[in-house]
Amino acid sequence: MTDEIDQLLISALMEDSRRSLKALAQISGLSSPSVAERLRKLEERGVLRGYTVEVDPKAFGYQFQAIVRIRPLPGQLQEVERQIQAIPEFTECDKVTGDDCFIARLCVRDMEQLDNLLDRINGFAETNTAIVKKTPVKRRLPPMG
Repeated sequence: MTDEIDQLLISALMEDSRRSLKALAQISGLSSPSVAERLRKLEERGVLRGYTVEVDPKAFGYQFQAIVRIRPLPGQLQEVERQIQAIPEFTECDKVTGDDCFIARLCVRDMEQLDNLLDRINGFAETNTAIVKKTPVKRRLPPMG
């Protein structure tokens, strides 16, 4: 598991994944080499799986995001999954329990593009789409303690 210092380092990196070892050392009260060793161990254990940047899709002309619930037609589960993976505008997808098999997030430039992309999977599945108006909770970690 992780201790309080690991959790402090993880929280600091979640706020800004570009923080330097020196900055992380100041936050944690450790030396830079100690921070580097802790981060290495967290990476080896798979706790830290990568460092990333957050990009606003609107900067690339994607004006809308949609949440799409997808229910494959009988015998079409694998084909629907392949279709979702092949459409790069699907930025996220979870395979879930319940009536729908997939819940996916899709970025589109306009409603016409949304229709065209959904038409690509509608031969294999039923879809239910909701346009995202606002994201009051951005992706975040659950409590670590």
